Amino acid sequence: MAVNLNESGVQTASPVTVSLRDLQSGSVPFEALEQAFGPDSLGIIVVRDLPSDFITMRKTLLSYSSYLANLPQAELEKLENPESSYLVGWSCGKETLKNGRYDTLKGSYYANPVQDSTLHQKAIEMFPNLPEYNAANVWPSNQVLPGFEQTFQNLCNFIVDTAALVARACDRYAVKNVPQYQEGYLEHVVQTSISTKARLLHYFPSPATTEGAAESSPDDWCATHLDHGCLTGLTSAMFIDEAANPPHIDSANISPLPELSSPPDPAAGLYIHSRSGKVTKVNIPKDCLAFQTGEALEVITHGKFRAVPHFVKGSAPGKGGQVARNTLAVFTQPNLWEMVDEKRNFATFAKEIVERNH
Repeated sequence: MAVNLNESGVQTASPVTVSLRDLQSGSVPFEALEQAFGPDSLGIIVVRDLPSDFITMRKTLLSYSSYLANLPQAELEKLENPESSYLVGWSCGKETLKNGRYDTLKGSYYANPVQDSTLHQKAIEMFPNLPEYNAANVWPSNQVLPGFEQTFQNLCNFIVDTAALVARACDRYAVKNVPQYQEGYLEHVVQTSISTKARLLHYFPSPATTEGAAESSPDDWCATHLDHGCLTGLTSAMFIDEAANPPHIDSANISPLPELSSPPDPAAGLYIHSRSGKVTKVNIPKDCLAFQTGEALEVITHGKFRAVPHFVKGSAPGKGGQVARNTLAVFTQPNLWEMVDEKRNFATFAKEIVERNH
């Protein structure tokens, strides 16, 4: 892991990178996995050499994030699902930040990309009081947002398939290094779980003034946290000048929006708290995917692979202009009935984490 300073004096790191071909052939060295996910790691691995159509899929879906967030309020309200605690469909201004204020700096669209009607019915019957995980997806109509559902599913399915290859590499490692590890467990979880949840994010342009700056914090866009699933697939962020390129739908064909070559504030982006206590910014190349460890993976591997705290820092007041930040996270999580250790299934495990965090 190479550490450098960017033009703003921010410490940045180059995470462990592996080729998709090496994942497919099962030739990723155990040392690379330890460096990426082990006790002294950043808890993140980057996958390069993706198919050429990945770049198009990424740019198209992340452009949709701006189109979606700028729909009329009446249309956005149709996509809300209060029964799921706004963890299905559209959510904005529903979460509270650590200072108690409602988060209006970003909007989110949630959907479960892995669909299986039999397993979905099983989840509803076994866990009827967990709509956060088993509520049906809420899609905008094709008249409102043409092509959105298919574009969303295409990219998310590719990310889940790639996550399954990362999981297969982790399984190979765990069989050799974790006592009584069930062979193929993590790959099975990633490939079959209907609890996997995708979150398409739209960070609205930063305020132009410094009003309220005294209340701001380094993790103002997304507070410091651990993911509680297994592997989180991440695209690089897409920065769009929405003043120069207004995301208004005026035809049946939605065109990808022009992307800035770099963020307006070099200090903005994803940060990770390393095991040594340092806070390090991590950049994901546009033609790559990154996968981050979650708490369920840490428990499943008996701590061999560690979840690490991370946060997202926004642009400083006055530096963002009318630039929005769009990105996609796919949280691969076990089915609610899958065991994460000897005593807890994922439903119990997730409930404990939510209660701990709130």
